[in-house]
Amino acid sequence: MGADEVFAAAQLIAHARTQRTPLGALPPQLQPQDEAAGYEIQREVHWLLAEQAADFAGYKIGCTSKVMQDYLGIPHPCAGGVFARGIHESGVALRTADFVRVGVECEIAVRLKHDLLPLDAPFTMDRVADAIGDCHAAIEIVDDRYVRWETLGAPTLIADDFFAAGCVLGPALPGAAVPDLAAVQGRAIINGTLVGEGAGTDVLGHPIHALAWLANHLAARGDGLEAGQLVLTGSLVKTVWLGAGDRVRMELDGLGVVEAAFV
Repeated sequence: MGADEVFAAAQLIAHARTQRTPLGALPPQLQPQDEAAGYEIQREVHWLLAEQAADFAGYKIGCTSKVMQDYLGIPHPCAGGVFARGIHESGVALRTADFVRVGVECEIAVRLKHDLLPLDAPFTMDRVADAIGDCHAAIEIVDDRYVRWETLGAPTLIADDFFAAGCVLGPALPGAAVPDLAAVQGRAIINGTLVGEGAGTDVLGHPIHALAWLANHLAARGDGLEAGQLVLTGSLVKTVWLGAGDRVRMELDGLGVVEAAFV
């Protein structure tokens, strides 16, 4: 794709997103034909959204667990952006009307204390572990903002940040004070009913492995992670789609509890 096509595709995606209009297939000449083109469009989408005072705050990693790979039919991780206005504290009440079709996932989130820049690649698990500052129990908020996501393909979903719509964070815990993230057991509870369970090992074998994948993925594109940025490492459970009035509670052993209401 040429630069003009990339920008035109990004404009259509950003407009649909800000207007909460379900996104259908892009015009044929603007459809990314591979994931590399999807990430090029995604970068432009980030710039367009940042111009609307949506400060870029970090990344989410999708398809890091088998349950999510099977659900979406994509056998490898995918990355998307997270914006500051979409980050909330535990206990928040959010309007379902602010989304097209809102869903939630149970996640381990980390905030970086050191940069992970392209010149320092490749990154191992040990190197990225040293960059982790705080950890959080997290609810990732996802939005099915598509006419039918199953027909769009991974490149277009990547261009639109792979369903990303924000997150809710539990209290920060210093990385040195948390247990082995691979051993964390997580539970998704909706309206008091257990609807899903998973473990840190479900996330590419270890959530820090997912972080290393992201750092190397970005480095290959000439991008990096910066101190202070947040990374959602991937869902321990299958996405749960919500309706108005639903109350969400995620419990992650050793990391704590995070809750939100959708009204």
